[in-house]
Amino acid sequence: MSARYYFYISDSKVDMLLPQIDPGFAAKRSTEVGVNLQLLTGKHKRESDPDRVRRLERVVRHIDDFLDVGTIDEPGQYFRGRLDMRWQQMPGFEYFAGATEATVVGLGGSSGHLIGGAVPKDDAVMAPSMLPGMVRGLSALVADDAPESALELAYLANRNARGEEQEVEFIAKRLRYGPSPYPELDGGREVRVLVGSPLFVALAD
Repeated sequence: MSARYYFYISDSKVDMLLPQIDPGFAAKRSTEVGVNLQLLTGKHKRESDPDRVRRLERVVRHIDDFLDVGTIDEPGQYFRGRLDMRWQQMPGFEYFAGATEATVVGLGGSSGHLIGGAVPKDDAVMAPSMLPGMVRGLSALVADDAPESALELAYLANRNARGEEQEVEFIAKRLRYGPSPYPELDGGREVRVLVGSPLFVALAD
């Protein structure tokens, strides 16, 4: 794989998928054992960035080789993209909004997966990368009287997004995909909406 400037890696997805793909590779997860006085304790250690990247790339290779990977306009079980997107942030929630000529796309997940970010909390009620947590995060982004549909929320989040666009590349798990819920706003074009949970987001070359 070419060198990438990652700024978002979903460790939870990598940790879930890697043991199914390559149990031997997954077993290399680093741990440290410390002795505190006479008490022997096992301490979980979050991996260094190089470890995170190696594990991610092993999963991405498997997805590319064996799973259904599509594009933004024709998504499969997973989809790849390279697109100008706006980065929106809420407490605990990161969201990337953008659009092609045919598809409005939104990617959402936990702030804990940002490179250099805090370790994700284990006590979260709904993971932001799963659809219920995504809807909750998007509702906070859009408005107090936001609709409950993920497709509506993603469409409105893209229209309301502010700030500079930045070209990024990513691979994401498809969560929802369907026709635009607001055809009257699409100027006669046939538009679809795609909501996904990214394995990674990186700056485009």
